[in-house]
Amino acid sequence: MARAGAAVAARREELKLTQRYLAREGIVNAGALIDFEKGRRWPRRATLARLEQALQWPHGTITRLRDGSNLGTVDANDSTEVMTNTVRAPLMADAVEIALSTITSAIAALPSDVADPAFSARVGAILSDLRRLESVAANAAQTAKGAPEVARGLSSVRKCYKDLMLRAARAPGATLGQRLYAARYRAELSVEEIAHAADVPVEVVRAAEAEAPVDAATGAALSAVLTVLTRR
Repeated sequence: MARAGAAVAARREELKLTQRYLAREGIVNAGALIDFEKGRRWPRRATLARLEQALQWPHGTITRLRDGSNLGTVDANDSTEVMTNTVRAPLMADAVEIALSTITSAIAALPSDVADPAFSARVGAILSDLRRLESVAANAAQTAKGAPEVARGLSSVRKCYKDLMLRAARAPGATLGQRLYAARYRAELSVEEIAHAADVPVEVVRAAEAEAPVDAATGAALSAVLTVLTRR
């Protein structure tokens, strides 16, 4: 939600549409728009439709932004222009930065002690948000040529993800994926190399680190690799 809200804010600023104007025109209540752009509340379907029309976006764009879909190209002002998730590269970089700022605030609100049960209970959702944001930023970096600011945004997201994964791995309630990621990082091994070591597909390692469920045999194979990597 934070990603979609940030993209809407960037697009609104690009078109010079103020929150007051949108409220006056009956498109969206100012308070609801503020909550949405800050990633706190998702608008109603009718509001989304009016907002997309005001932003000159195709129907369903905002939902796809939330879901991390690649929206390819759009037609604006009678000219076809390559876009990254319908937001030009500099604006996409701003959107990523805003979304990352929201996530960073959530990280700052985590308990400082990783042994606190509340830490493990909350960190998983934040890591999930970071993975989705990384997917959007990575797609933007691949399609936005000559836009180093997008690459910088991707770098910031990945650094934040790495730091939080390493921190999460120290918690007593750390998941297999978190511990595997940390062990792999410290051993300077790639996902492909871990997959070879465990004799499992590369996609399985990526899925495990992203907290997707794995079968018992795969979990045992990855745990065996983890044991070797963390052996003192």
